[in-house]
Amino acid sequence: MPVRLQVLADSPIFGALASEDLPGVDARCTARHVERGTNVYHAGDDADSLYVVAHGALKLSRPSLDGYEVLVDVVGPGDFLGMLTALGEATFAETATALIESCVLRFSAQAFRAVLNDHPQVTLAALDAVSARLAAARQTVRELAADTAQQRIGAALLRLAEGLGVAESGAVRIPVPVTQADLASMAGTTAETVSRTLAGWRTAGLVQTGRGTITVRDQAGLAAAIAAA
Repeated sequence: MPVRLQVLADSPIFGALASEDLPGVDARCTARHVERGTNVYHAGDDADSLYVVAHGALKLSRPSLDGYEVLVDVVGPGDFLGMLTALGEATFAETATALIESCVLRFSAQAFRAVLNDHPQVTLAALDAVSARLAAARQTVRELAADTAQQRIGAALLRLAEGLGVAESGAVRIPVPVTQADLASMAGTTAETVSRTLAGWRTAGLVQTGRGTITVRDQAGLAAAIAAA
């Protein structure tokens, strides 16, 4: 229970509530354990649930017109995913898949409506959170249209480091298995381009890569390299 309450307190939707209100919100949701590689929901399913990540990490992907899966985002503890019709979507836009063993807190449409009735301020927080996600999506579209492949790869890497990174001796390790193909999908480029770019950044001491792991060793240096690309 303390972990669940802390997760809700850290989420953008419920974080503004007083601590004494969180147990009542927690009572409205159910916890779901998700094994690595398991889908929480699929693109096109009815938008009937809102989820908050309690533990682990999930990737959000969309089917492209040519049949490939495009990685849109990776979310971790405190982040929300899914959607409700009440928030403006009739179906889920993405498929959510666990990258590692994870746990999510699920609010049904009825449960979330009850939370809104009890705590009207959550409505504004939810709209702000959805607006922030739309702004991030628009930024990604601008990057795909105007930035170089190196800049897009770097921007995706910095987003992952900021959202999921664990600080270690001045570096930031991304503690979930993000492959070069995943990074290429996020950046709208090829795995070969990602491989060449990461190799150059490894030589410059900006990043360190291992099997399924990426560590940003110098965030400021990487940001400067992106700007100069």
